[in-house]
Amino acid sequence: MTKVFTLMVQGTTSDAGKSTLVAGLARALVRRGLRVAPFKPQNMALNSAVTADGGEIGRAQALQAVAARVAPHTDFNPVLLKPSSDIGAQVIIHGRPAANLSARDYHNYKPTAMAAVMQSWKRLTDAYECVLVEGAGSPAEINLRDRDIANMGFAEAADVPVILVADIDRGGVFAHLVGTLDLLSPSEQARVKGFVINRFRGDIGLLQSGLDWLEARTGRPVFGVLPYLHGLFLDAEDALADATVDGGGEVPVLRVVAPVYPRISNHTDLDALRLHPQVDFRWVGPGQEMPPADLIVMPGSKSVQSDLAWLREQGWDQAILKHLRYGGKVVGICGGFQMLGRSLGDPHGVEGRADTVSGLGVLDMATVLEREKQLENVHGTLCFGGDPVVSGYEIHMGVSSGPALQRPALMLAGDRPDGALSADGQVMGSYVHGLFDSPAALDALLRWAGAEGALDRVDLAARREADLDRLADSIESAIDIDALMRAAAS
Repeated sequence: MTKVFTLMVQGTTSDAGKSTLVAGLARALVRRGLRVAPFKPQNMALNSAVTADGGEIGRAQALQAVAARVAPHTDFNPVLLKPSSDIGAQVIIHGRPAANLSARDYHNYKPTAMAAVMQSWKRLTDAYECVLVEGAGSPAEINLRDRDIANMGFAEAADVPVILVADIDRGGVFAHLVGTLDLLSPSEQARVKGFVINRFRGDIGLLQSGLDWLEARTGRPVFGVLPYLHGLFLDAEDALADATVDGGGEVPVLRVVAPVYPRISNHTDLDALRLHPQVDFRWVGPGQEMPPADLIVMPGSKSVQSDLAWLREQGWDQAILKHLRYGGKVVGICGGFQMLGRSLGDPHGVEGRADTVSGLGVLDMATVLEREKQLENVHGTLCFGGDPVVSGYEIHMGVSSGPALQRPALMLAGDRPDGALSADGQVMGSYVHGLFDSPAALDALLRWAGAEGALDRVDLAARREADLDRLADSIESAIDIDALMRAAAS
């Protein structure tokens, strides 16, 4: 197979639009008939996905695989860092946990990580016509330049052309682009083929003088200016998605709240609730009082014991008990499910100090964290509401047991029970991420939580596909893709 080109998208800041641009370009190039693979050498995120080959990668690369219409694979994100504290992280190599390291120890580990990155890179460039690479953060972070594998360190090692993207909505876009370029070494500067400006709103004519100045100042083209796409839904890489969604004037039929733990993970599980026009959904952060709600959703956590302690500090333990006394419903997903039990043990110190702590005690079960992580794509049915189909994935190190599990919440393929539903029907827990994603399951869960009357259909997969096409349309309109491909090949 003849490779058409490779291209790396680096950003002047975090959230500049790297993930979005790679996803949109992937969809645009696939529509031209090319076979495309996304690639992020190193990602740091607590939102992850299970791949077709049974590993774990960052959620953004799974989304980019959807954009490229290929099955997610561990080679798309060979190194994933999942922070467990402010100075430490679980290191995932080729989809599997390799170590728990401090930031300093990981710096010494980087040559090993880089070897894994280059192995994946070779496999992808041998198999695909186009490989679109996403950087991490900014290449101008001086303190991270030594042994860099995420930005220019990788680009130099793999000899990949680069474009810089900057977010004009934040202001200072010209300073961001020029300053980033100036902080690169001469060989790295030579690798930068041009720029893309993201999230512009207003009269493009008023921006033209700045674009002309930027091209004259740097000697590099601006390949395009992407408009601000209001209401664009793409799975968040890590940052918490805004809970505010325009309901189109519909009256909410259900009030839903979810706590924002310090180590919240896979919060994309709640996207279907957040985007539902008839659901009043709110994240509740530190120091905020829990508002009245019909349903409390406990999302996943990378550090369950410490996040459970944080919940108690915030008064959530008493708020949940009060909520249940007044007839409210509670759903726990993965780590949130584990918190609902009687106890949580970590005998091997998998997520921190080896210890056993009391859970919230609303489900009669106990959980022990094991050394091996369970990673699996699953499907099955809810055990109520007409047995609607659920498709999702499991990512956890905890094994739960106890009487509560004798009333499972789901029945997975192979007659495997999952989760628990309390005898009074008020509390439900599951290890399955994606619990709310299918339209039928979402409808059943909303009705279980108290919603009545006609419910709008929210199909997350269909919405994702439509917005990827909308993004690709915007990119094809705003960016000269042929010029970009020629520059990348030069």
